Amino acid sequence: MDGKIYRIAEAKKMLGVSERSIFRYIHDGKLRATKIGYWRISNADLNRFIADQTNIRSRKSK
Repeated sequence: MDGKIYRIAEAKKMLGVSERSIFRYIHDGKLRATKIGYWRISNADLNRFIADQTNIRSRKSK
């Protein structure tokens, strides 16, 4: 298991979205994050979010 932890700025670059979008995903419960001084997102949670988004897109295209 990769224990990498990302900050919001890193996650937004990886996902290609705005910081506001990241916070919206967190607020909506789509992306798990923990506030430790700043918001932090684990590698596992980021990968889970990416997989969920991929599944949503593939279901819509059917």
